[in-house]
Amino acid sequence: MVTVLDPDAPWVTIVWNDPVNLMSYVTWVFQKLLGHPRPKAHALMLDVHHKGRATVSSGPREQMEADVAKLQGAGLWATMAQDS
Repeated sequence: MVTVLDPDAPWVTIVWNDPVNLMSYVTWVFQKLLGHPRPKAHALMLDVHHKGRATVSSGPREQMEADVAKLQGAGLWATMAQDS
């Protein structure tokens, strides 16, 4: 079976839980690097902590590649996927 990607479908950036980063640091990164207000950044951090992952941004592929690079540069485990 071959999966055909819709070139117009948006992409998402996913941050995965890790045993290294403090919750306060993850919240700070979401605020500073992605521009989320503190309440949203905190809620996303809690999703990462309790659910193991959170979708932290969505948009065109090029922007998600940039977001993943920024988050990885800050020491977070981030990946991207095409939203289905």
